[in-house]
Amino acid sequence: MSSTVRSTVRFQLVFLLFVISAIAFLDRTNISVAGVQMRAEYGIDKIRLGWVFSAFLIGYAAFQVPAGWLAAQIGPRKLLTFALVWWGVFSIATALVPPQGQHAILFLALVRFGLGIGEAAVYPAGNQFVSRWIPAQERGKANGLIFAGVGAGSGLTPPLITAIIAGAGWRASFYVCAAIGIVAALVWYTTARDRPQDHSSVNTLERAHIEAGLPAAPEDTVAIPWRAILSSRNMWGLFLSYFAFGYVIWIFFSWFFIYLAEARGLDLKSSALLGMAPFLAMTAGCLIGGVLNDIISRRFGLYWGRSGLAMVSFVLTGVFLLIGSRVDNVPLAVMTLALGGGAIYLSQSAFWSVTADIAGRHTGVVSGVMNVGCQVGGAITSTLTPWIAAEYGWVAAFGTGATIVLVGTVAWAFVDPRRLIEPAPEAALSAVPAPA
Repeated sequence: MSSTVRSTVRFQLVFLLFVISAIAFLDRTNISVAGVQMRAEYGIDKIRLGWVFSAFLIGYAAFQVPAGWLAAQIGPRKLLTFALVWWGVFSIATALVPPQGQHAILFLALVRFGLGIGEAAVYPAGNQFVSRWIPAQERGKANGLIFAGVGAGSGLTPPLITAIIAGAGWRASFYVCAAIGIVAALVWYTTARDRPQDHSSVNTLERAHIEAGLPAAPEDTVAIPWRAILSSRNMWGLFLSYFAFGYVIWIFFSWFFIYLAEARGLDLKSSALLGMAPFLAMTAGCLIGGVLNDIISRRFGLYWGRSGLAMVSFVLTGVFLLIGSRVDNVPLAVMTLALGGGAIYLSQSAFWSVTADIAGRHTGVVSGVMNVGCQVGGAITSTLTPWIAAEYGWVAAFGTGATIVLVGTVAWAFVDPRRLIEPAPEAALSAVPAPA
């Protein structure tokens, strides 16, 4: 296919990854809204509900690296299709666990663990796609849009799930989420391809534009350089900072809706409306952060566009969490805490852009290792946050998050996206100038 106008297939597929990202977070956060009714039906307290939340994240973390490896082996097209169907099945299974069973909580935890396994494929596969389809100078915007799905899906969750629960009960919400995921699987498999040269709608101009911004190294299957990965300062800086990121965001994903209902005394409808605020802010933060990522990288180099932006993002997050948790006025408190959620998502595109920058053909594996840090942080906060809140209050719970995110700021200072895990031709990153 040839044309005098460059085709835009890469952005169409990135938008579809945004939709899949939104569905993933709809499926993983619906339980935080349904959790109010589930606690009553299953007769469990917040601590044991936290175990169920953590089970998802343990499964999700455990399969990050295998998912990254599979994304490189079979391609993001097949892997994401299978994953969408898988987590649809486990969403349905969540609703089928009988509350009267002797081991109901154990079965709930196992089902959520299984859901985590399926969802583990989303972002390693998406980042493998980015490493093959998106030139270096466009990765900030691309990752910003993909991860804007996190905020969009999570923001849609409170009003959608609340409406379904009000009309048909909490179990129906899991059936609806499963159906949405299976439809998305069909659309993705029909539309996506693993490489630009495999897609009939990519014209010569778009393919040349993509190839000019990608590493020259071949995509042949080679052994994973585990020693280089695990000894990389970049890898551990990303892991630790993403741990801090995960700890903070899962306060919102796991507990914010319940925090509004129980700590701030809001009813179901008010909680659903105000509960959208952090996730709308996250969506905006992703999109703005992606654009800033590319602009700053072009003008001042990759370090300041990726790592510098992320450090500013983390500092702002800590400030907003400390202030918001202490405000007495409920709407003002929610808006301030929401700004904390939006601020930390300014850094999201930086995380995933850096892994594509430094890892080349091993992007799926490296991003999977990094994402383990996020999920470990999330699993800890899912259980630790309700305990801190019960023992010391919600101000202390948010304050702990602020402290951890400041540690993540220091970790980002040691991440340099120009320092590759494997040697590669200088042309790999020539599209983005280094700082003077």
